[in-house]
Amino acid sequence: MKYVIALDQGTTSSRAVLIDESGNLIDIKQKEFSQIFPNRGWVEHDPLEILSSQIKVFEDLLSSNSIDPKSIISLGITNQRETTVLWDKDTGKPLYNAIVWQDKRTANICEKIKKDGLEEYIKENTGLVVDSYFSATKIKWIIDNVDGVRDKINKNKVLAGTIDSWLIYNLTSFKCHFTDFTNASRTMVFNIKSLKWDSKILSYLDIPTSILPNVLPSSSNFGTFNYKGCNIPINGVAGDQQSALFGQACFEDGMVKNTYGTGCFLLMNTGKKMNLSQNGLLTTIACSTTKSINYALEGSVFIAGAAIQWLRDSLKIIKSASETEEIANSILELEDIYVVPAFAGLGAPYWDMYSRGAIFGLTRDTGKDHIVKATLESLAYQTKDIIEVMEKDANLKLQSLKVDGGACNNNYLMQFQSDILNSDVLRPEIIESTAMGAGYLAGIYSSLWDKNKIISNQKINKIFKPNIDSKKRKRLYLGWNKAVNRTLNWIEK
Repeated sequence: MKYVIALDQGTTSSRAVLIDESGNLIDIKQKEFSQIFPNRGWVEHDPLEILSSQIKVFEDLLSSNSIDPKSIISLGITNQRETTVLWDKDTGKPLYNAIVWQDKRTANICEKIKKDGLEEYIKENTGLVVDSYFSATKIKWIIDNVDGVRDKINKNKVLAGTIDSWLIYNLTSFKCHFTDFTNASRTMVFNIKSLKWDSKILSYLDIPTSILPNVLPSSSNFGTFNYKGCNIPINGVAGDQQSALFGQACFEDGMVKNTYGTGCFLLMNTGKKMNLSQNGLLTTIACSTTKSINYALEGSVFIAGAAIQWLRDSLKIIKSASETEEIANSILELEDIYVVPAFAGLGAPYWDMYSRGAIFGLTRDTGKDHIVKATLESLAYQTKDIIEVMEKDANLKLQSLKVDGGACNNNYLMQFQSDILNSDVLRPEIIESTAMGAGYLAGIYSSLWDKNKIISNQKINKIFKPNIDSKKRKRLYLGWNKAVNRTLNWIEK
């Protein structure tokens, strides 16, 4: 039996997924790693802990399934996007912690970019809005603020990249510095028209091209991982959300998926057309198996599953995420209680770095279970925000929504999502679409299967159908809109 392993490096955990030669998911291993919060609004990870945790789950997968490394014919990597690392070219040691996509420390740099009139150029050429979410200002911050980095750059001793590049460099024993088009398109310094690093933006930010990785299609030769004498080719690399789009077989124009992870990310395949949003969405590059590029529209919710973690770890009102379904079902209906989890500002369609989280509608009899239910419902409301503007940009009405990610296991959330969208929600049997996408990309390059095989692997676990009337739907959503508007620009610029 031949196998593909997909490494799924997420925001809160590293995972490894074993896929057999028929495209079946055999096993998953997972290990959480530390979240570091040095200052208010700052979020960091230890790159070495990410690397060690990713290798650990890879090894656990092999040992628990008695897999001979020689039977692994290809490796795929999918990763949290935008999170940025700079490291020493010779030693491989990070020069600073990874700055996570949720981090807000570079908001002032973004304001200066806007003030200097570069905002429209960036939108037209990178498909992105100017926001601290993306990698560009994170790279600049490290260069400008960490002692010795600029000197090392002048000596050609520094490399930079997103987490995929960091993993590739280490797994290939410092031989390969690569990324793929999907990850590059999230940096805010990659021109998605010319498919090259954008010299104008790089010059403005004073970031040398020499520290950035070479960019390849998502299904390519990214180098070789030598594991205990076995050479395992790395043949699939994609940012997590584009990987999930591929894993859900959204190969045709207009197909849409939503991933409920740490954040919530909704993507629509727009084919060869680079469709610039007029409503606060992003234009990004979808996974490619050749040099021919497909584009996608994307709406990003910064805090989704992370809000459930907040209930568990900070408020300590639940012990596990799985409790939220039973709690939500135990309360008949919320009376105008809304949680807006803008802990890291608001993403699409608001793009407000200065919004902050809030709870509205509290009364004397409001209890912790009401807050749990309202937090869960916030994931569905934020998704509707994006769907509404996506329909305008694409000039279509959503017929159904494909879902994946851990929170899509929550039946209450999926039913509420269907109700508030007035649309069918389709949950597949395999909800690990992100990891499967990377595995599929690797397997395609290794000639193990093709797109038709991936399409045939798509099996539906459950279809959720809307079950509330339009009057109630409108009332609920108007309350959400009112709550969101009161969180905007909460802190001073």
